[in-house]
Amino acid sequence: MIGDIHQRVTRSSVNSLAFFSHSAYVASFEPRDVSHALSDTNWVNAMHEELENFERNHVWDLVEPPPNCRPIGTKWVFKNKQGEDGMVVRNKARLTFAPVARLEAIRILLDFAASKGFKLQQMDVKSAFLNGFIEEEVYVRQPPGFESASFPDRVYKLRKALYGLKQAPRAWYARLKSFLLKSGFVMGSVDKTLFLLSRGGDTLIVQIYVDDIIFGGSSHALVSSFAEQMSREFKMSLMGELQFFLGLQIKQGLEGTFVHQAKYTRDILKKFNMGDSKPMTTPMSTNTALDADEDGEAVDQKEFRGMIGSLLYLTATRPDIQFAVCLCARYQASPRTSHRQALKRIFRYLKFTPELGLWYSSGSSLSLRGFSDADHAGCRIDRKSTSGTCQLLGTSLVSWSSRKQASVALSTSEVEYVAAASCCSQLLWMKATLSDFGLRFGRIPLLVDSTSAISVAKNPVLHSRTKHIDVRFHFLRDHYEKGDIDLIYVVSANQLADIFTKPLEFDAFTRLRGRHIIIVIGGIVKGLYLVTFSHEA
Repeated sequence: MIGDIHQRVTRSSVNSLAFFSHSAYVASFEPRDVSHALSDTNWVNAMHEELENFERNHVWDLVEPPPNCRPIGTKWVFKNKQGEDGMVVRNKARLTFAPVARLEAIRILLDFAASKGFKLQQMDVKSAFLNGFIEEEVYVRQPPGFESASFPDRVYKLRKALYGLKQAPRAWYARLKSFLLKSGFVMGSVDKTLFLLSRGGDTLIVQIYVDDIIFGGSSHALVSSFAEQMSREFKMSLMGELQFFLGLQIKQGLEGTFVHQAKYTRDILKKFNMGDSKPMTTPMSTNTALDADEDGEAVDQKEFRGMIGSLLYLTATRPDIQFAVCLCARYQASPRTSHRQALKRIFRYLKFTPELGLWYSSGSSLSLRGFSDADHAGCRIDRKSTSGTCQLLGTSLVSWSSRKQASVALSTSEVEYVAAASCCSQLLWMKATLSDFGLRFGRIPLLVDSTSAISVAKNPVLHSRTKHIDVRFHFLRDHYEKGDIDLIYVVSANQLADIFTKPLEFDAFTRLRGRHIIIVIGGIVKGLYLVTFSHEA
């Protein structure tokens, strides 16, 4: 009877593309262990729901353990699922391990959808890993607190994958991929979590991230049909318009899409007791010169690494802190007071700018271009240089990096050449990915503020002087000659990648930041800068 109720609710939700109906009451805490969970009715209901999913999906059979059987222990994992406002909306076991999309792929999809003017929707596959078939013979013990009174010594023989099994992610992805391909979808040639369906003149795009699925298209009928089709095959939670995904807050409007992590920013400020700190206008001072500081006082390594991890997750929508966070992350092995002070300044900067985010305009032209820059011998310990790159789709930033180079460079030309090679590699990946969206590009502009680095790639006469450069970087020259990219000089003032290579003064920092991200206050877009560069820039 419970299954019939769920099916009727699911069908009703699919027809209206509304939210799936869950229990009206949820627990606000996460249990310490199974005995703690069993003391609360809401968590007991959540565990019952999981076991009902097992039965519905025919995950296992209760059998006598065969000779020499070594059953795998089972363990409850409890996690609260929160909404955009931070309220608990569901008590569930979190799922782990599965093929996932790169964050760049998510941002590309958001930009593409905004430019085409269609709204992205979101659905959640309930108990996703229970849908994957396994070939091996696996036995597990009965779940704690739910042992059979009649057969307490029996074990479960698995028919399908279970959370925590190494086979689980592969099995779930294989099942979903097979279903989508049989339904007429085409898998992305580069991104294997991207699936596209063309029907007539309409297109449907599906992006998978573990058990979360983002989808949207040019036809409302096609989108609705896909939702119904998925709900018939799997047990789904239709979550409506995409608003909160992987901690990213997403606001889709007529003028474009705004992506930010304001809630997460406030949460980590509170977590590390920085909520009342004095705000700073930049994430790092130009006078900051971090080194090993072996004579400095050691600080709590666990806390330092926790702060780094929290900030690295925030860089998904905050390119303005990318360089500062990556620089501090180099000292996680033996953090000192000076390193912690530099890290605290980043938090103080976040206190000053909590609501910055990325803007994807509906008026974007979807042209592709990249910027690369480098800081020669910037590391005070090993004198290695830092590469900074960023890639834009139309007027929107979708990919960026700040990374220390692998070897010491002998000249500024070499470090700029190496940085440009890294940018070229990312542009080629994006070009291949965007071809699945039906976008085709000729020579992709790669803007560099070093004429000597451009000459190394263009002028065969200079090749004899660059034999010491690792051969893997010379593919930049090859792709220039093939016509895949076009190396263009840009004056340093217009070099957008400069923000990823070194600390900048306030004026330069805010100018470049304004070309990457925007701020939204009270729902009104503020400080949006759209810039274009000609080949003569």
